[in-house]
Amino acid sequence: MRLTKSLSKLASAGKILQALTPSHGSDRLSELGGLKQNPGNLTALHYVPETLETPAPLVVVLHGCTQNAAGYDQGSGWSRLAERHGFALLFPEQTRANNPNLCFNWYTANDSQRGMGEAASIRAMVEAMCSQYSIDRKRVFVTGLSAGGAMASVMLATYPDLFSGGAIIAGIPYGCASGVAEAFQCMGGRAQADTAELAGHVRRASPHKGPWPRISVWQGSEDRTVMPSNADAIVRQWTAIHGLPSEPARTETVEGYPRRVWTGPDGRELVEEYEITGMAHGTPLMPGTDDGQSGEAMAHMLDVGLSSTDRIAAFFGIAPEPQAAPVKRDPGVLSGQVESPDGSESTAIKGKQTRSRVSLKGSES
Repeated sequence: MRLTKSLSKLASAGKILQALTPSHGSDRLSELGGLKQNPGNLTALHYVPETLETPAPLVVVLHGCTQNAAGYDQGSGWSRLAERHGFALLFPEQTRANNPNLCFNWYTANDSQRGMGEAASIRAMVEAMCSQYSIDRKRVFVTGLSAGGAMASVMLATYPDLFSGGAIIAGIPYGCASGVAEAFQCMGGRAQADTAELAGHVRRASPHKGPWPRISVWQGSEDRTVMPSNADAIVRQWTAIHGLPSEPARTETVEGYPRRVWTGPDGRELVEEYEITGMAHGTPLMPGTDDGQSGEAMAHMLDVGLSSTDRIAAFFGIAPEPQAAPVKRDPGVLSGQVESPDGSESTAIKGKQTRSRVSLKGSES
């Protein structure tokens, strides 16, 4: 009954957040042709700056539920950063035929296994980019928010031979769910798995034996849509895959937020985790056009004084590390959703709040 009620909220949540989606006037993306296969029935969009590094890095960017590729690009600022630093972008986009609320189907077996469904479509899009542009196959990366973050987990696990690294924002560890009911359990932090089991999901997802992608994990401490315990599970999953100890090599503070780092024997950073204290569900941003700034604040794109876009690009090695600077934060914009007495959630947009009810296929998940 609870699941049925949650799913009944899909239409209203989708309509509310659709009104917050940027117009096509802000769309900097164009359609990618030349796909040899598309078993997952996804739309392929891309952005290639006029001045492209040769060979160029490629970043695959995956939006969240109720979002589209253009809206996520406008909010995150990825294409502006790519224009500045000369790398290419691929934006797989969900269709309503697949999911009425535009969530990537990270929790279904047909879309989360190597060679199948949406995962295979994204892989085919990467191949199309590599065949049409001068792409450095050793520098292909993936990132995403929420359902897009969970789908990034899918891609890193099922195609670790394709990606050099990935960044998972408010995502889910690979192998957590195999259906809608289990997906809710995962999102709520109620799906328990030990570290060996988490690592086993990744090892069984492909014939790959290493080297493994480097992983960046981002999570708001006040997220109640995808509980913070999922970030811990993702870290445990990938530190185990890399053969790293459970304790980080170092802990530091970046723009006031905790960052933990796990390094390999040579000192190279292999796994990092940012905890955005006080932030609910969304992508952390420092909006603007100066160095270290990217994107625009909007629904689930939250101004916290730290640009995950710039920091992720630096972790990937395709942009310089932003210089830390004193930041004044308005606590009112840290909440993507705040639990209300009536059970709904509030979405903060540039300090203002609008109500939206959330569920698996009608929320940022």
